[in-house]
Amino acid sequence: MLAGNTCLYGATGGDLFVGGSVGERFGVRNSGAVAVVEGAGDHLCEYMTGGSVVVLGPVGYNVGAGMTGGEAYIYDPHALLTTRLNTALVDAQLPAAEHVEQLRWLVERHLELTGSATAKAILDDWSVALEHLWRVAPIGRVQRIEAHSAGRVGAST
Repeated sequence: MLAGNTCLYGATGGDLFVGGSVGERFGVRNSGAVAVVEGAGDHLCEYMTGGSVVVLGPVGYNVGAGMTGGEAYIYDPHALLTTRLNTALVDAQLPAAEHVEQLRWLVERHLELTGSATAKAILDDWSVALEHLWRVAPIGRVQRIEAHSAGRVGAST
Protein backbone atom coordinates (compact mmCIF):
# COMPACT_ATOMS: atom_id res chain seq x y z
CA MET A 1 0.00 0.00 0.00
CA LEU A 2 1.35 3.37 -0.98
CA ALA A 3 -1.70 5.41 -0.03
CA GLY A 4 -4.06 4.86 2.87
CA ASN A 5 -7.80 4.74 3.31
CA THR A 6 -10.28 7.36 2.02
CA CYS A 7 -7.92 9.04 -0.48
CA LEU A 8 -9.81 11.40 -2.81
CA TYR A 9 -12.73 11.57 -0.39
CA GLY A 10 -14.97 14.27 -1.87
CA ALA A 11 -12.39 15.34 -4.47
CA THR A 12 -13.68 17.89 -6.98
CA GLY A 13 -10.74 17.87 -9.39
CA GLY A 14 -7.07 17.15 -9.94
CA ASP A 15 -5.02 14.14 -10.99
CA LEU A 16 -3.43 11.42 -8.87
CA PHE A 17 -1.07 8.70 -10.10
CA VAL A 18 0.05 6.12 -7.50
CA GLY A 19 2.63 3.51 -8.48
CA GLY A 20 1.16 1.03 -6.02
CA SER A 21 -2.03 0.07 -4.23
CA VAL A 22 -4.37 2.22 -2.17
CA GLY A 23 -6.50 1.36 0.85
CA GLU A 24 -10.22 1.11 1.42
CA ARG A 25 -12.82 3.64 0.28
CA PHE A 26 -10.63 5.11 -2.43
CA GLY A 27 -12.51 7.74 -4.45
CA VAL A 28 -15.51 7.89 -2.12
CA ARG A 29 -17.71 10.84 -3.13
CA ASN A 30 -15.23 11.74 -5.87
CA SER A 31 -16.93 14.24 -8.12
CA GLY A 32 -14.18 15.27 -10.50
CA ALA A 33 -10.71 13.88 -9.83
CA VAL A 34 -8.88 11.51 -12.17
CA ALA A 35 -6.71 8.80 -10.66
CA VAL A 36 -4.66 5.79 -11.72
CA VAL A 37 -3.59 3.25 -9.08
CA GLU A 38 -2.41 -0.35 -9.11
CA GLY A 39 -4.82 -1.94 -6.65
CA ALA A 40 -7.53 -0.87 -4.19
CA GLY A 41 -9.26 -2.14 -1.08
CA ASP A 42 -12.96 -2.52 -0.37
CA HIS A 43 -15.60 0.12 -1.27
CA LEU A 44 -13.77 1.56 -4.30
CA CYS A 45 -15.66 4.55 -5.80
CA GLU A 46 -18.42 4.39 -3.21
CA TYR A 47 -20.98 7.20 -3.73
CA MET A 48 -18.89 8.58 -6.59
CA THR A 49 -20.66 11.25 -8.66
CA GLY A 50 -18.01 12.17 -11.24
CA GLY A 51 -14.40 11.80 -12.30
CA SER A 52 -12.48 8.75 -13.48
CA VAL A 53 -10.56 6.10 -11.57
CA VAL A 54 -8.33 3.51 -13.24
CA VAL A 55 -7.18 0.48 -11.23
CA LEU A 56 -4.45 -1.63 -12.85
CA GLY A 57 -4.71 -4.45 -10.35
CA PRO A 58 -6.91 -6.21 -7.82
CA VAL A 59 -9.83 -4.55 -6.07
CA GLY A 60 -11.68 -5.38 -2.88
CA TYR A 61 -15.38 -5.95 -2.41
CA ASN A 62 -18.29 -3.54 -2.89
CA VAL A 63 -16.97 -1.70 -5.94
CA GLY A 64 -19.25 1.15 -6.99
CA ALA A 65 -21.74 1.00 -4.11
CA GLY A 66 -24.00 4.04 -4.42
CA MET A 67 -22.10 5.28 -7.47
CA THR A 68 -24.28 7.67 -9.49
CA GLY A 69 -21.74 9.23 -11.85
CA GLY A 70 -18.22 9.06 -13.16
CA GLU A 71 -16.50 5.88 -14.24
CA ALA A 72 -13.94 3.37 -13.09
CA TYR A 73 -11.75 1.21 -15.29
CA ILE A 74 -10.51 -1.97 -13.70
CA TYR A 75 -7.89 -4.35 -15.08
CA ASP A 76 -9.16 -7.80 -14.13
CA PRO A 77 -7.13 -10.61 -15.75
CA HIS A 78 -8.27 -13.12 -13.12
CA ALA A 79 -12.02 -12.48 -13.68
CA LEU A 80 -12.77 -11.55 -10.07
CA LEU A 81 -14.63 -8.29 -10.70
CA THR A 82 -18.05 -9.92 -10.99
CA THR A 83 -17.70 -11.13 -7.39
CA ARG A 84 -16.49 -7.73 -6.17
CA LEU A 85 -18.97 -5.43 -7.92
CA ASN A 86 -21.95 -3.92 -6.10
CA THR A 87 -24.57 -4.39 -8.80
CA ALA A 88 -27.30 -2.30 -7.16
CA LEU A 89 -26.34 0.80 -9.19
CA VAL A 90 -23.37 -0.14 -11.38
CA ASP A 91 -22.50 -2.50 -14.18
CA ALA A 92 -19.19 -3.53 -15.75
CA GLN A 93 -18.73 -3.71 -19.50
CA LEU A 94 -15.77 -3.73 -21.83
CA PRO A 95 -15.02 -0.11 -22.72
CA ALA A 96 -16.54 1.25 -25.92
CA ALA A 97 -14.25 2.57 -28.63
CA GLU A 98 -14.80 6.16 -27.50
CA HIS A 99 -13.36 5.31 -24.05
CA VAL A 100 -10.32 3.31 -25.15
CA GLU A 101 -8.20 6.25 -26.34
CA GLN A 102 -8.61 8.15 -23.06
CA LEU A 103 -7.97 4.99 -21.05
CA ARG A 104 -4.75 4.25 -22.94
CA TRP A 105 -3.59 7.84 -22.47
CA LEU A 106 -4.13 7.56 -18.70
CA VAL A 107 -2.15 4.31 -18.52
CA GLU A 108 0.65 5.87 -20.61
CA ARG A 109 0.69 8.93 -18.34
CA HIS A 110 0.81 6.63 -15.29
CA LEU A 111 3.86 4.87 -16.73
CA GLU A 112 5.53 8.18 -17.52
CA LEU A 113 4.98 9.60 -14.02
CA THR A 114 5.53 6.48 -11.88
CA GLY A 115 7.73 4.15 -13.95
CA SER A 116 5.19 1.43 -13.23
CA ALA A 117 6.15 -2.07 -14.40
CA THR A 118 2.44 -2.96 -14.30
CA ALA A 119 1.51 -0.14 -16.68
CA LYS A 120 4.40 -1.07 -18.98
CA ALA A 121 3.29 -4.72 -19.15
CA ILE A 122 -0.30 -3.69 -19.92
CA LEU A 123 0.80 -1.27 -22.64
CA ASP A 124 3.23 -3.79 -24.15
CA ASP A 125 0.32 -6.16 -24.81
CA TRP A 126 -2.49 -3.61 -25.12
CA SER A 127 -4.78 -5.63 -27.39
CA VAL A 128 -4.81 -8.54 -24.94
CA ALA A 129 -5.07 -6.21 -21.92
CA LEU A 130 -8.21 -4.63 -23.41
CA GLU A 131 -9.96 -7.99 -23.06
CA HIS A 132 -9.51 -7.64 -19.27
CA LEU A 133 -10.14 -3.91 -18.80
CA TRP A 134 -13.67 -3.21 -17.61
CA ARG A 135 -15.55 0.07 -17.47
CA VAL A 136 -17.69 0.34 -14.35
CA ALA A 137 -20.41 2.98 -14.58
CA PRO A 138 -23.87 3.59 -13.18
CA ILE A 139 -26.61 1.43 -14.71
CA GLY A 140 -28.88 3.32 -17.04
CA ARG A 141 -26.98 6.59 -16.72
CA VAL A 142 -27.44 7.41 -20.39
CA GLN A 143 -31.11 6.45 -20.29
CA ARG A 144 -31.71 8.67 -17.22
CA ILE A 145 -29.98 11.65 -18.88
CA GLU A 146 -31.93 11.16 -22.11
CA ALA A 147 -35.22 10.82 -20.26
CA HIS A 148 -34.52 13.93 -18.21
CA SER A 149 -33.58 15.91 -21.33
CA ALA A 150 -36.65 14.67 -23.20
CA GLY A 151 -38.81 15.78 -20.29
CA ARG A 152 -37.37 19.27 -20.51
CA VAL A 153 -37.89 19.50 -24.26
CA GLY A 154 -41.44 18.18 -24.00
CA ALA A 155 -42.27 20.63 -21.21
CA SER A 156 -41.15 23.65 -23.21
CA THR A 157 -43.11 22.89 -26.40
